[in-house]
Amino acid sequence: MTTPIKISAVSAIAIAMLATPAFAQTVKEDTDFDGVYVGGHFGYSAQSNDRGEGVVFDTNGDGEFGDGVFTTSGANAFAPGFCRGAAQGNNAAAGCRQDQNGIEYGLRIGADKRYGNFVVGALIEGSRSEAKDFVTAFSSTPANYTFTRELDYAISARARAGYTPGGGVLFYGTGGASYGRIENSFQTSNAANAFTPNKGKDWAWGWQAGGGVEAKIAPNMSIGLEYLYNKYGNDDYVVNVGPGTAPATNPFLLTSGQTDMRRSDPNFDFHSIRVTTAFRF
Repeated sequence: MTTPIKISAVSAIAIAMLATPAFAQTVKEDTDFDGVYVGGHFGYSAQSNDRGEGVVFDTNGDGEFGDGVFTTSGANAFAPGFCRGAAQGNNAAAGCRQDQNGIEYGLRIGADKRYGNFVVGALIEGSRSEAKDFVTAFSSTPANYTFTRELDYAISARARAGYTPGGGVLFYGTGGASYGRIENSFQTSNAANAFTPNKGKDWAWGWQAGGGVEAKIAPNMSIGLEYLYNKYGNDDYVVNVGPGTAPATNPFLLTSGQTDMRRSDPNFDFHSIRVTTAFRF
């Protein structure tokens, strides 16, 4: 899935670079990348390497996650460990399916101001990503417990600043704040306990930073290639584990009659590679 998108992005930029000289003769270079524009992007979201991520527990209800979940014999009920992905079976030996990367797309409106060969501006963008981030815990029962999160959509405001050497090409850096709606979900093969999430979809603040290149292919149109690193806070999705049909000797119930569990990584982050278009007024 990644190869066609990457090829399309590179091809788009190559076409832009080849087409630019022909149009440069009809465009005044001192007015390139100046004024209001609308546009969009299409690209690919790739998950960061959440090495060492797992699931943490609060067994005594004090709000502090870091407790161990133990059996009546004192053994670690989660000795099989954790994996950065979605469970493919009850046992850790079955392994996990990796995080799901996916396409992303969105629309933007912005404005640039040119000062000689330097350009400064700002934009507002609405976007959506199909990427999903998983983490799974395995208990010795055996059973699996999988947390999933994905970005439904986000509204972002970024500044950008760049340099144009002339000929209708702009190299820029960009960064700013983002407000995204993150959808969390939980699945388990444990049919004895009762599992109650505190919420599902929730808004979260984050930030973005990156850079790109934009090339004019017509007097009022440009295309480009852009990279962004995206990071959102996501530490308030908690699953409460209750008795259900499990006996009082159940590891989740031994300390206080219940246990809260959540992901150990408080952030949802991913990388974006995008092909962009802009139409200027």
